[in-house]
Order: sequence, then C-alpha cells, then structure tokens
Amino acid sequence: MRPIETRYALSGEVRIAYQVVGQGSFDLVFVPGFISNLDLHWEDEGYSRLLKRLSAFSRLILFDKRGTGLSDRVDAHHLPSLETRMDDVRAVMDAAGSGRAALLGASEGAPMAMLFAATYPERTRALALYGGYAHFHKWVMPPERLAAFIETAETAWGTGATLPHFAPGRIDDASFSTWWARFERLSASPTAAVALARMNAEIDVRGVLAAISAPTLLIHRRNDARVDPDASRFLARRIPDARLIEIPGRDHPIWTGDVDRVADLIEEFLTGERAVAEADRVLAALLVTRIYDTARLGDRMWSERSQRFQETWRQLVGRHGGCSVGTQGEMMISRFDGPARAIRCAGALREAAQSIGVASAQGAHVGEIELRGPPVGLTTRVTMQLASHAGRGDILASRLVADLATGSGLHFTDAGRIPLDDLDEPLALVQAVSEQHLEPACRVKARPAEPTMLTARESEVVSLIADGKSNAAIAAELRLSEHTVKRHVANILLKLDLPSRAAAAAFSARHAGPDGP
Repeated sequence: MRPIETRYALSGEVRIAYQVVGQGSFDLVFVPGFISNLDLHWEDEGYSRLLKRLSAFSRLILFDKRGTGLSDRVDAHHLPSLETRMDDVRAVMDAAGSGRAALLGASEGAPMAMLFAATYPERTRALALYGGYAHFHKWVMPPERLAAFIETAETAWGTGATLPHFAPGRIDDASFSTWWARFERLSASPTAAVALARMNAEIDVRGVLAAISAPTLLIHRRNDARVDPDASRFLARRIPDARLIEIPGRDHPIWTGDVDRVADLIEEFLTGERAVAEADRVLAALLVTRIYDTARLGDRMWSERSQRFQETWRQLVGRHGGCSVGTQGEMMISRFDGPARAIRCAGALREAAQSIGVASAQGAHVGEIELRGPPVGLTTRVTMQLASHAGRGDILASRLVADLATGSGLHFTDAGRIPLDDLDEPLALVQAVSEQHLEPACRVKARPAEPTMLTARESEVVSLIADGKSNAAIAAELRLSEHTVKRHVANILLKLDLPSRAAAAAFSARHAGPDGP
C-alpha cells in the first residue's frame, strides 16, 4: 500500500492528524471509535478494505481524535469535554477544505458525529452511525464494568488484553491478535487509554437527538459484544426519520465481520445507488482444513508432522484442481471451482492426515470471495467456523455444498443446523460420508486376494470402480439397480479383504492385464 500523506489541523492548541483519500463527488468524514492510528489502519486487511470501499465513492477524510494515534495527547488531569472533541471535526474539515460533508461515526465516534450534526446542521450533509450510542453507562458499560476495564488497561495495555471486549470472535486469530496488540500500543499509551475511557464514560448526548435534522442511517450488529443493540434502537426512536438496519455479528469494530455489507449500506444511503459488484469477486467453494494432536506428541514430533501435512496439503489441493490461498493460525484455506472437487480433496486430506499420524477436521462452504489478497470476508469466516465445529475426521459442509454437488456421486448425511455470528438464520449442515457398502465388522484373512475370486459381474464392477465411476453410474452402465451394485461392491470388498472402494480400484489396477482385469 502506497503511503498516504498525513497532515495536521490546529484545533485550539492541539494538533489533530488527518488524511484525505479518494476523489468522490462529496466529502465523507470518518469519526473513529475508542482508539485509532492513521498509519496502522492500512496494515489490517479488514480496515484497509473498509477505507478503500468508502474512498471509492467519496472524498474520504480520516483523522485521529485528540489523545489517540498521531494526534496530540490530552492532559489526564484536565480531560476535554465532548464539545471540545466534537470541534476537532470542524477543525479537520476546515483544514481539508471541506465546507459540507457526510459524517460516519463509529462506536465512540457516533456521539461526536451526532453532536456535530446538531451543532452544525449547515455543514452536515448526512449522518451514518455504526454501533453508536447516546449514553455510555446505559448502553456500553456500567460503572463497575468500566472500573474493571480501566484496571485491565492500566496493567496489561499493549498486550492485546482488550480484544475480548471488542472482538471476541477474533481471539483465536493469531495474526489479528498480534495486530491488535500493536494497535493498542501505537494508538495510545496506558495513561492515555485510561484517560480516553474516562472521557467516554462522560458521554450523554440524549438531549441533542431531537435537534438532528440530517438524514440518518443507523447500523448495528445484533449481538454486538461492546455496545448493546438497544442503543441504536433508542437512537432510531429519538432522531427524526432515522432508519435502523441491524446486521448479523457480534464483533464490534466496524472493520471486522462483513465489512462489505457495512460499506454497501453506507454507499447506497449516501449515493442512492447500490454498490457495483467488483470483477475480482467470484463464486467459489472454500475448504478449511485443520489438524490437531491427539496422541500428545512432543513439540518436535508435532512440528515435524504438522510441516509434513502442510506440504501434503498443498500437493493434494493442486492435484484436485484447487488453489492454496493461505493459512490463519491452525487453519489451512483452499479454493476450488466447484464443491465436488473441494469435498473429494477433503477426503484425500483426511486419509493423508491419518497416515501421517494426526487428526483432521474440515469445513466446506460456497460463496463469493476475493480473488486477490489473503482470504477474508463472509464466506471465509463461515467456512472457518464450520471447520471449528467439525469433529475428528469430519468433513462438515453447508447444505448448499450438497445441493450444488448433486450428481457427483458424493454422499452426505444431515448434520442439523448451527447459529453463526454473521448469518441471519442458523446454517443447515451436512456431513460428507463414504458410501455404505454393508461391510462386515471384521474379517478373517484366509489367503491372498486374487482376481479369480470374483465372479464375472464382480470383475466388471471392480473395473468400473477403477475408472472412477460412482455406484449410480455403474448401475446405469450395467443396467442394474443401485442397490444391486452396492451388494456387488460389498461382496468384492469382503472377498478381497479390502477396506474401501479406493483400495478396490488400486487392486484392479495392479491386476489389470492387456485386456483389463
């Protein structure tokens, strides 16, 4: 990402850092939440994605509030009022040459944006509020919870300790957790963070809501971890003609979760037109594979097996026509043109994991994804959650995967429904399973398997298995019922003492003569 020029506006005696991005037909001022850092924003995929989307249709004005990021710090003993901080918005607009702008207030930035809209209606084109509130203690934290939060900030600031308060769904994302720790350190010192928390605790703009005359859009995640959704419902009742849209999700920051959904809503609200779908977004099947140690291996042995599996993973994904698109912690993410390829690859990966001596769990889903850059977005998050829910050896998929794989010869069983943070309704699931061949529980080896042990019909069936045909395809070619083919397959596996269709195919290949088996 090319460097964005950072400038400074003078608000009283305080310098406020700001950036201007994009060349849209109107100005959009982004008022950030609790902490921010103009330079660091561009390093996070979700944050940079949001800013790129917003700057595609507007002249986007970004700034760090006083006390945060690249702006001057505040005196912890003489905290500024909300009115003083609100006036920083005016100073930034003046410095950026913006006479009138739309305001996007996120989280703690929403009260500032509301106060500005009520105070300077002639300079407010429209108001978009995400995860906002009018009274801190009522909808964010009561005094006792605030005291605990401040104690955490005083003792563990800069380690990422506040992440569970804002984005509990990203705790297991090692890359994001590391970035969040840097975000804390580079956005505010521990003293400044405590001062900011105390300033925010004083927020109460309930008295100005009726004076807001600008068109207002409210966006709130239904299970927001930090700000009670009732906060936006209250705003919708008190701000004249405000429109509230609740979206799925619990992670609070505006740049987490389904960023494109948020950007789409804001773009349509401000421009009157829906966002145009980008050419680099395609419909694809994603497969997320994770492995774990079930034998309590030592660190060295686990590291060796994990590395070996990752190498095998890349090979098998390529062999099945897929693309390895990245890893997030223990999760290995691959992309396929169709769900059948993804599920077949998952089956091969399951066998590979077993042979290496580790356990696998996999999730598959179909949806729109970005062709460029690392795997992000709704489809990726849903697939990762499916892999997290999958048990040892399971291949858990959305019902859509099974629907789109109809006719592929793959078999699925119903796996119920689970609620996911980013979806409106519980997601219907299936589990990919091997075909049932009525195999006996155990066998006694009598003698080495030979092709002569099979009947003529069974030899035909095993030859077609070796050609990669499903039971249904074999039934159609031999003009038999599928049930009869299953019975033949069961007899073949029993006679040859083989564990699976794949083993039967290998047997056929080994014993094939010039004219076939």
